[in-house]
Amino acid sequence: MTRLSVNINKIATLRNSRGGDNPNLVQVAKDCERFGAEGITVHPRPDERHIRYQDVYDLAKIVTTEFNIEGNPKEDKFVALVLATRPHQVTLVPDALNQLTSDHGWDTVQEQDYLKAIIAKFKAAGIRVSIFVDPIEQMVQAAATTGTDRIELYTEAYAKTFAAGHKVEAVAPYVKAAQLAKELGLGINAGHDLDRTNLAYLVQSIPYIDEVSIGHALITDAIYLGLENTIQLYQRAAKAQ
Repeated sequence: MTRLSVNINKIATLRNSRGGDNPNLVQVAKDCERFGAEGITVHPRPDERHIRYQDVYDLAKIVTTEFNIEGNPKEDKFVALVLATRPHQVTLVPDALNQLTSDHGWDTVQEQDYLKAIIAKFKAAGIRVSIFVDPIEQMVQAAATTGTDRIELYTEAYAKTFAAGHKVEAVAPYVKAAQLAKELGLGINAGHDLDRTNLAYLVQSIPYIDEVSIGHALITDAIYLGLENTIQLYQRAAKAQ
């Protein structure tokens, strides 16, 4: 059954826009869990434009479901943060500095040696590792030899093609990539541009997805529908197998 992890970056963006501590990120995380979220995700960036590094320390103390930290491990500050807070999962994303949002997966062939070394460091600390991967079978195949526990399928292409009305075409490469990952013994996460419209079809097509991480669309829906109602709607979509 697919678990829903709520990415609360956009809540931090709202807070930071006025300074102070409103909305309070710790309270929002607690409420998300109370409303049914099965995990909390954050993606701190070097400029701390949304999630601040102190937020990660604060959240690590109170998250009772599953805490997932995303980020670029080529930033030494990020590695130190993860090792200090020891979340349940770290998701490694190949972002460039000052990148607005994630837009591609790892080249697991070219980065094989690097990924093996950094993944081993996190796993030695008892942290489950997931790496961002495009739905390309060669990249999934090479991911399996890095030592990672899971891959996270980068779903922007799926969301765009689905929105254009071509849902079978949209999901096809993801089904192939997920089937291969499963055969190779990898867990499967998915994220980026998933929403209430496209989520159910994805998990129906790939019922063994372990976890979806959703932030932007969920928080946008919550403006109109309320946070508790929205989380429950996304939960139903994630369990639509």
